[in-house]
Amino acid sequence: MKSFDEKDTKVFALGGLGEVGKNMYCIMHNEELIITDAGITFPDDLMGVDYVIPDFTFLKKNESKIKGLFITHGHEDHIGGIPFLLQTVNIPVIYAPNQAVGLIKKKLEDRNIQYKNIVVYTEATRVKFKTIEVEFFRTTHSIPDSHGICVHTPNGTIVTTGDFKFDLTPIGPMADLSKMAQIGDKGVTLLLSDSTNALNEGMSASESKVDAAVSDIFSRHHGRIIIATFASNIYRLKHIVDTCKRNGRKIAIFGRSMENNIEISIQGGYIKNKDIFISPEEANHLPPNKVCLLCTGSQGEPLAALSRIANGSHKQIKLQPDDLVIFSSSTIPGNALSVSRTINKLYLKGVEVCTNTLLNDIHTSGHGSEEELKLMLRLIKPKYFMPFHGEYRMLKKHADIGVDCGIPRENTFVLGNGDVLSIYKGKITKAGTVQAGDVYVDGNRIGDVGNAVLKDRKIMANDGIVVVIANIDTNHHRLLGRPNITTRGFVLVNDNLDLMKRLEEISRDAIVSKLKKQINYSEIKTEIMTALTNYIFDATGRKPIILPVIMDIKKEEKAIA
Repeated sequence: MKSFDEKDTKVFALGGLGEVGKNMYCIMHNEELIITDAGITFPDDLMGVDYVIPDFTFLKKNESKIKGLFITHGHEDHIGGIPFLLQTVNIPVIYAPNQAVGLIKKKLEDRNIQYKNIVVYTEATRVKFKTIEVEFFRTTHSIPDSHGICVHTPNGTIVTTGDFKFDLTPIGPMADLSKMAQIGDKGVTLLLSDSTNALNEGMSASESKVDAAVSDIFSRHHGRIIIATFASNIYRLKHIVDTCKRNGRKIAIFGRSMENNIEISIQGGYIKNKDIFISPEEANHLPPNKVCLLCTGSQGEPLAALSRIANGSHKQIKLQPDDLVIFSSSTIPGNALSVSRTINKLYLKGVEVCTNTLLNDIHTSGHGSEEELKLMLRLIKPKYFMPFHGEYRMLKKHADIGVDCGIPRENTFVLGNGDVLSIYKGKITKAGTVQAGDVYVDGNRIGDVGNAVLKDRKIMANDGIVVVIANIDTNHHRLLGRPNITTRGFVLVNDNLDLMKRLEEISRDAIVSKLKKQINYSEIKTEIMTALTNYIFDATGRKPIILPVIMDIKKEEKAIA
């Protein structure tokens, strides 16, 4: 970060810019630092990596300044990184709305992390520190208790929208347009606004339209209904429960994330019909027109409940001829092939499938489209504007929308993770960068998987591995027997005996050439790897990982170099 007066207020993102997910935003004034959200994203084709989280290095170095972590709502891309953050950085307190608190506590419990200082906030809550004051305003999203955050600093007011849409007929409470307008009337220096659907024209559909469409399907279908949707879309789950109640259907739940979200929603009072839920065994003994199966797998995930049902490998549920499967979700970019594969399997089983189309409004986004983004800009009326939460093209389009709404082009900032804005007496300038990037989580290991490891995993996945095991006698500088060649994921040995014999010969020659001099294990290995890599690529066009194992059997203890 460039040096500048400590009286400046700094704003920057450690995640969430140029990407959808991994949201983490920071506001720092003098010796006070507050964090908004701590999310994850899921890796695209990263071998063995479970999650991608922000780089917490800056937070660790400035740990003494952290006053609290503020959560806008309970989706994974906003709370999924909390367990990893708490293992790395001392966070004195977490402020979160009620639904998010339940989800966070469950997440920490699953990972055996003891953390007690979680405070529930409402729209009426105000949190005051020495120089910073935080207040909240209610927004509409696909999960209850979604909020925007307003931060008052000595250099101006900063508003973070969180994820939002404007739904005039929502399933849950209305967004507090009045409070947004009041905040805007008092003066906002900088707005950070959700860009996820900036490329979509018009207004997003109301959740009540989805409710009506799903209700219509329920009234017309007299067989069993299977619904796949996002487990995190609590309002969708709520109106599915209400629709089943009206139509006399019981619900069996499949998928751990679905079970967790339903349980927390019942505890929080968002879903009230607890008696409507039954076990899979009970569902199998009821008439088809009295049953609804609610499951994960709307994105075609191979291990999710719906995929296993479609494959016929689910232990508890088998498809029936009069089943109707509803995909109450949109297809996330990159998942189209897996979703299509699941739908085709369902059709092959002879069941009816219903997806979201112009004729079937069975899904709507929780993020606002272009006209809703304009409304937020008009309500908040910021002097400066920084689009966030989106890929670069989304951020760029949102900046253009800001210009259309009267914000001067020079007052808009399309930034990357780590870029710093400095606010001083209501004026904003760019002020260097802080360390930001991706950290990979592999199982319970944070950051142990680097680019070199991922490169090796990809090579093994694509080209396999060749292991060369050789015994040498260092006393007499000779090779004992023939090198043993073992492969995995490279070629079928029985179909390529000539190739395997040639690899053995090349390995033998490479080892013997180095035994004539003073024995150096590293040189022997390098010679084997170089000789085999060149030959294998010329012969097959592939570059497997070559792993030489050299053993000196003349010593009392076998030494593996």
